[in-house]
Amino acid sequence: MRTIKRDIVGAFIFSRDGLLLMGKSHGGSIYAGRWIVPGGGVDAGETKLQALLREILEETGLDISGSDVQQIDYVFSGKAEKVLRDNGERVMADMTFYNFTVRLDQLAAEISLTTEDDFVDPKWFALSELPLLPMSPASVKTLKKLGHL
Repeated sequence: MRTIKRDIVGAFIFSRDGLLLMGKSHGGSIYAGRWIVPGGGVDAGETKLQALLREILEETGLDISGSDVQQIDYVFSGKAEKVLRDNGERVMADMTFYNFTVRLDQLAAEISLTTEDDFVDPKWFALSELPLLPMSPASVKTLKKLGHL
């Protein structure tokens, strides 16, 4: 099995009322069926912030360019199998995760989402609900680092 290396950005998006946006990863992708935060791979020539802005717009329909966006001072790596969408090849993804917090000015109920790409079934969760969710290892590690788990 071939190994691909990818830098991944993720957004821990919080509404004004303190809820966290999470969704499911679609079938065939890494962590299929688990709760994840929106994000994705950094393309050639992009900064991590540019990739984050693009991925969040693609996956949620949210333009976070005017929001409070802070990179989390915690980088880690992980490996998982993935099926490439363009050719169906099964590969091992060797990923380095760069995560950000995003604080929105709106209440969760006021935010309209349009999900596409790898992020489906979005829901806003209170921090107290997080320990009950089957989440990706990357989400768990970061939420622990942030003190939310």
